Amino acid sequence: MESCQEPEKRLEELNRRIISCKACPRLVQYRRYIEEHKPARYMGESYWSAPLPGFGDIYAEILVLGLAPAAHGGNRTGRMFTGDSSGNTLIRSLYEAGLANKPESVRAGDGLVLRGVYVTASVRCAPPNNKPSSEERRNCMKYLAEEFRIISNVKVVVALGRFAFDTFIMLARDVGISPAEGRKPRFAHGGVYRFVGRFFGRDAPVLVASYHPSRQNTNTGRLTQQMLTNIFLKAQEIASGIT
Repeated sequence: MESCQEPEKRLEELNRRIISCKACPRLVQYRRYIEEHKPARYMGESYWSAPLPGFGDIYAEILVLGLAPAAHGGNRTGRMFTGDSSGNTLIRSLYEAGLANKPESVRAGDGLVLRGVYVTASVRCAPPNNKPSSEERRNCMKYLAEEFRIISNVKVVVALGRFAFDTFIMLARDVGISPAEGRKPRFAHGGVYRFVGRFFGRDAPVLVASYHPSRQNTNTGRLTQQMLTNIFLKAQEIASGIT
């Protein structure tokens, strides 16, 4: 039975639990290590150094699912996809698609507002080498499931990268929805994957896959700004029932 509290209150309570989580000793230790060994360019800054909740429009129809906070991005600034190149690439595309009020994500409290989109991650702490363990992902998946319960208008999930893509597939299996095509989806940039079954009491969202906006992908041209913007234009069309 779902709580009768307003979604905003439920999300506030969830976020408090996320921020105080210490379920993964390796990640707790790594957060502390990063702050103690910060690079010279951030020497005067205080790091967030705690698990990160998602952020955005609680009534969003599009949910963006990433991998994990960056050590000197979200782990420093206290907001997902903020303060690093991946965040700026993502937010610029959201802005170009009309889903954000400004094209960059610098720090919490910078005036960034997301409209119709909510941003979260598979793992809430910065992991060493950007590689969470399977146990660490599992520990965090309960938070993602709760976000989906609260943010109940989601019609499209945009998975940034294979890790996030696989996280959603795992969650889909956990809650009993299955791929419409009958076989496990295979990650492909721009791929659209539909599911059948009930997802937290409502129709299952459509999964859209994108390369992650990491420097590894953007610097090599594997993912361009326009390619990512097109992903969100496609997501909006699906959410509105055009495709």
